[in-house]
Amino acid sequence: MAAFTVVSADRAGAQGDPNGPAVQPFKPADLKWVRNAAGTQERVVLFGDPSKPEPYVARIKWLPGNMSRPHFHQNDRHFVVISGTWWLGSGEKYDPDSTVPVGPGTYVYHKAKGIHYDGAKNEEVIIQVWGIGPDGNIPAEKK
Repeated sequence: MAAFTVVSADRAGAQGDPNGPAVQPFKPADLKWVRNAAGTQERVVLFGDPSKPEPYVARIKWLPGNMSRPHFHQNDRHFVVISGTWWLGSGEKYDPDSTVPVGPGTYVYHKAKGIHYDGAKNEEVIIQVWGIGPDGNIPAEKK
Protein backbone atom coordinates (compact mmCIF):
# COMPACT_ATOMS: atom_id res chain seq x y z
CA MET A 1 0.00 0.00 0.00
CA ALA A 2 1.18 3.49 -0.78
CA ALA A 3 2.16 6.00 1.88
CA PHE A 4 -0.41 8.44 3.16
CA THR A 5 -0.21 12.05 4.19
CA VAL A 6 -0.88 12.33 7.90
CA VAL A 7 -3.94 14.47 8.54
CA SER A 8 -5.55 14.98 11.93
CA ALA A 9 -9.26 15.20 12.53
CA ASP A 10 -10.60 18.74 12.63
CA ARG A 11 -11.14 19.45 16.33
CA ALA A 12 -12.47 22.94 15.70
CA GLY A 13 -15.74 21.56 14.32
CA ALA A 14 -16.52 19.44 17.37
CA GLN A 15 -19.52 20.76 19.26
CA GLY A 16 -20.93 19.99 22.65
CA ASP A 17 -17.76 19.12 24.57
CA PRO A 18 -19.39 17.81 27.77
CA ASN A 19 -16.27 18.34 29.87
CA GLY A 20 -14.26 20.93 27.94
CA PRO A 21 -10.68 19.86 27.25
CA ALA A 22 -11.15 16.51 29.02
CA VAL A 23 -13.33 15.10 26.21
CA GLN A 24 -12.89 15.68 22.48
CA PRO A 25 -15.61 14.25 20.25
CA PHE A 26 -14.89 13.81 16.54
CA LYS A 27 -18.02 13.80 14.39
CA PRO A 28 -17.86 11.88 11.09
CA ALA A 29 -18.65 15.07 9.13
CA ASP A 30 -15.54 16.75 10.64
CA LEU A 31 -13.10 14.07 9.48
CA LYS A 32 -10.77 15.02 6.62
CA TRP A 33 -10.10 11.87 4.57
CA VAL A 34 -6.95 11.73 2.40
CA ARG A 35 -6.74 9.36 -0.58
CA ASN A 36 -3.54 7.38 -1.10
CA ALA A 37 -1.47 7.76 -4.28
CA ALA A 38 -2.76 4.47 -5.72
CA GLY A 39 -6.38 5.59 -5.29
CA THR A 40 -7.31 2.40 -3.39
CA GLN A 41 -7.84 3.80 0.11
CA GLU A 42 -8.50 6.92 2.11
CA ARG A 43 -7.30 7.54 5.65
CA VAL A 44 -7.81 10.00 8.49
CA VAL A 45 -5.58 10.08 11.56
CA LEU A 46 -7.57 10.58 14.76
CA PHE A 47 -4.73 10.49 17.29
CA GLY A 48 -0.93 10.53 17.21
CA ASP A 49 1.38 10.32 14.23
CA PRO A 50 1.66 6.89 12.57
CA SER A 51 5.05 7.80 11.10
CA LYS A 52 6.59 8.13 14.58
CA PRO A 53 7.29 5.51 17.29
CA GLU A 54 4.21 6.43 19.30
CA PRO A 55 0.60 5.29 19.75
CA TYR A 56 -1.80 6.25 16.98
CA VAL A 57 -5.43 5.75 15.96
CA ALA A 58 -6.61 6.07 12.36
CA ARG A 59 -9.54 5.15 10.17
CA ILE A 60 -8.98 3.52 6.81
CA LYS A 61 -11.58 3.51 4.06
CA TRP A 62 -11.04 0.68 1.57
CA LEU A 63 -12.62 1.48 -1.78
CA PRO A 64 -14.55 -1.31 -3.56
CA GLY A 65 -12.51 -3.86 -5.50
CA ASN A 66 -9.16 -3.24 -3.78
CA MET A 67 -7.07 -5.83 -1.97
CA SER A 68 -3.56 -5.50 -0.60
CA ARG A 69 -0.88 -7.99 -1.61
CA PRO A 70 0.81 -10.18 1.05
CA HIS A 71 2.66 -7.95 3.49
CA PHE A 72 3.45 -7.53 7.18
CA HIS A 73 3.92 -4.78 9.76
CA GLN A 74 6.74 -4.38 12.28
CA ASN A 75 4.34 -3.88 15.20
CA ASP A 76 1.03 -5.34 16.38
CA ARG A 77 -2.05 -3.60 15.02
CA HIS A 78 -5.63 -3.71 16.30
CA PHE A 79 -8.72 -3.12 14.16
CA VAL A 80 -12.47 -2.78 14.48
CA VAL A 81 -14.65 -2.93 11.37
CA ILE A 82 -16.93 0.12 11.41
CA SER A 83 -18.88 -0.49 8.21
CA GLY A 84 -18.93 -2.84 5.25
CA THR A 85 -17.34 -6.27 4.91
CA TRP A 86 -13.55 -6.51 5.24
CA TRP A 87 -11.95 -9.55 3.62
CA LEU A 88 -8.92 -11.17 5.34
CA GLY A 89 -6.32 -13.64 4.17
CA SER A 90 -3.00 -14.83 5.56
CA GLY A 91 0.19 -16.31 4.20
CA GLU A 92 2.56 -15.47 1.36
CA LYS A 93 0.34 -16.91 -1.40
CA TYR A 94 -2.06 -14.25 -2.64
CA ASP A 95 -5.48 -15.88 -3.01
CA PRO A 96 -8.35 -13.37 -2.70
CA ASP A 97 -10.89 -16.18 -3.28
CA SER A 98 -9.84 -17.77 0.03
CA THR A 99 -10.30 -14.61 2.12
CA VAL A 100 -12.67 -14.62 5.08
CA PRO A 101 -15.34 -11.91 5.46
CA VAL A 102 -15.68 -9.94 8.70
CA GLY A 103 -18.39 -7.36 9.31
CA PRO A 104 -19.17 -4.34 11.47
CA GLY A 105 -18.20 -4.65 15.12
CA THR A 106 -15.58 -7.34 14.45
CA TYR A 107 -12.23 -6.92 16.23
CA VAL A 108 -9.17 -8.07 14.25
CA TYR A 109 -5.64 -8.46 15.64
CA HIS A 110 -2.69 -8.35 13.22
CA LYS A 111 0.35 -9.86 14.88
CA ALA A 112 3.69 -8.14 14.30
CA LYS A 113 5.47 -9.65 11.27
CA GLY A 114 2.47 -11.89 10.48
CA ILE A 115 2.04 -12.07 6.70
CA HIS A 116 -1.46 -11.24 5.53
CA TYR A 117 -3.53 -9.46 2.88
CA ASP A 118 -6.91 -7.78 3.13
CA GLY A 119 -9.30 -5.39 1.49
CA ALA A 120 -12.72 -4.67 0.04
CA LYS A 121 -14.57 -6.63 -2.61
CA ASN A 122 -17.97 -5.26 -3.63
CA GLU A 123 -18.44 -2.37 -1.20
CA GLU A 124 -16.64 0.39 0.66
CA VAL A 125 -15.23 -0.72 4.02
CA ILE A 126 -14.24 1.50 6.95
CA ILE A 127 -11.95 0.10 9.64
CA GLN A 128 -10.38 1.74 12.67
CA VAL A 129 -6.80 0.82 13.51
CA TRP A 130 -4.68 1.50 16.55
CA GLY A 131 -1.09 0.57 17.15
CA ILE A 132 2.41 1.87 17.83
CA GLY A 133 4.25 3.47 14.92
CA PRO A 134 6.03 3.72 12.76
CA ASP A 135 3.25 2.46 10.53
CA GLY A 136 3.92 0.93 7.14
CA ASN A 137 3.49 -2.14 4.98
CA ILE A 138 6.47 -4.33 4.17
CA PRO A 139 6.06 -6.68 1.18
CA ALA A 140 6.12 -10.36 2.24
CA GLU A 141 9.16 -11.16 0.10
CA LYS A 142 11.28 -8.81 2.27
CA LYS A 143 10.68 -10.73 5.52
